[in-house]
Amino acid sequence: MPLVPALLALVEQFKDEPLAEVTKHIADRVNAGSTVSAAFKEYPDVFSGLFVNMVAAGEASGTLEEVLWRLAEILEKRLHLAAKVKAALAYPLMMVIVATAVVVFLLSYVVPGLTQIFLEMNRPLPWPTKFLISASAFIKTYFISITILICMAIFAIAAALRNKDTKLILDRFKLKLPLFGNLFLKLEIARLARTLAVLLASGLPILGALETAKGVVQNSFIAEAIGYVKHLIAKGDNIAAAVRKTGLFPPVVLHIIAAGQAGGNLEDGLFSIADMYDNEVEMSAKTLTSLLEPAILLVMGVVVGFIVLAILLPIFDINQVL
Repeated sequence: MPLVPALLALVEQFKDEPLAEVTKHIADRVNAGSTVSAAFKEYPDVFSGLFVNMVAAGEASGTLEEVLWRLAEILEKRLHLAAKVKAALAYPLMMVIVATAVVVFLLSYVVPGLTQIFLEMNRPLPWPTKFLISASAFIKTYFISITILICMAIFAIAAALRNKDTKLILDRFKLKLPLFGNLFLKLEIARLARTLAVLLASGLPILGALETAKGVVQNSFIAEAIGYVKHLIAKGDNIAAAVRKTGLFPPVVLHIIAAGQAGGNLEDGLFSIADMYDNEVEMSAKTLTSLLEPAILLVMGVVVGFIVLAILLPIFDINQVL
């Protein structure tokens, strides 16, 4: 199909979706003589720099169809990988939320009624029971204040993430987290490698590809490292040497890039890196889930067991007296 009828067919397909209006405007602009990339550029909230630059390269080289296929592939891979990670971590996160809610409910509503009976007996209580009574009283008294503080902390973190310097510190800290840090790094390397490979295969020069890929990376610390790599390459360093100087990427990545650069097939090397780390992220997420689930259950069991023990100890004492 010619380009404009193809865009209009998409408008019909999207129907009342917000993208329908955007696509209709793009079709009108192209019909009036504009390039697709220029029309895309008018909607930065819809089409990223990656889209615009790749489509522009495809138009310049006459390979727009191939570029669009590559864009579809890279987005599908990215969504698939993100969905795998989210699905793997969703269950442990839900367990933490439910466990916290159960403990707060017990301490706020169940425990006070039982402990009141013990207090009215005017008998010495074991330390677990005393601790439970104090914790229950604290939560019941300051529940609203604690909730407000948690909400304020969430808003403060969200505001801090909008600050460039603070986000850089937090993103660097994320990469050093036990268990999760390596997963975050692999996820970003997979995204970065596939994006660079597609950009280079579409005909973009390395400096332009790095600048576009930098905008795709979500971790600002890694994005800053990509900017440093671009600076070194512009000064005359080769790609592998520039990447090595960041001290951020694993040795296997450096060797694959060096081999691909020496053989003149850097894109194939980057695709291999992306596929390798896609698989590793999926496996790491599954492993992390298998470790977190029993750990959460253990912590849950200890906390609930402590509550039950603190309630039963005074009852045992009463039975012994009777």
